[in-house]
Amino acid sequence: MFSGIIQDVGKISNIVKLDNFIRIAITSTIKSYKIGSSICCSGICLTVTSIPKKNTFTVDVSPETLEKTNANNWSKGMPINIENSLKLGDEISGHFVFGHVDGIGKLISIKEISNCWLIKIQLPKNLRKFTAQKGSISLNGISLTINKVKDNIIDLMLIPHTFENTTFSKLKTNSLINIEVDMLARYALSHKK
Repeated sequence: MFSGIIQDVGKISNIVKLDNFIRIAITSTIKSYKIGSSICCSGICLTVTSIPKKNTFTVDVSPETLEKTNANNWSKGMPINIENSLKLGDEISGHFVFGHVDGIGKLISIKEISNCWLIKIQLPKNLRKFTAQKGSISLNGISLTINKVKDNIIDLMLIPHTFENTTFSKLKTNSLINIEVDMLARYALSHKK
């Protein structure tokens, strides 16, 4: 489990295609992971499979994950949002993020307004019911608050710290975004009659 507060922007240093999955090496300044640790990579909960050298770890990405996330479009040199899993007693500054991607959205626009950035994301239509004004959402692993919902488009505002310390500063219009809806919204609606 994670909080959606990004600890580092790592970089993909290598991608190897194996039989039915890919192995990705990521460089990062985070040091507290070990083999077997869960680590959130741009919103996807993955497992550290090896530590080939200092400041580098590898993760294996399964066919299911490649199909359901934007990992299929990852490439060497690409920046990746990184967050270690929570430990008992850690501060929860964002909201509970599981790293279980619900769908892929698209960045419609990003516009600077008074040193902040207004972003618009197009959601898959099946995720619209899980969104609400002032509700939480995870985009590429980042805990964010929804400002406005219209049809299947959500508006969010990024403060300078979030913009500068995540991959959003590198994204362009039409970039694909991993989306995880808020756990509370998912379970509340799943029990609604």
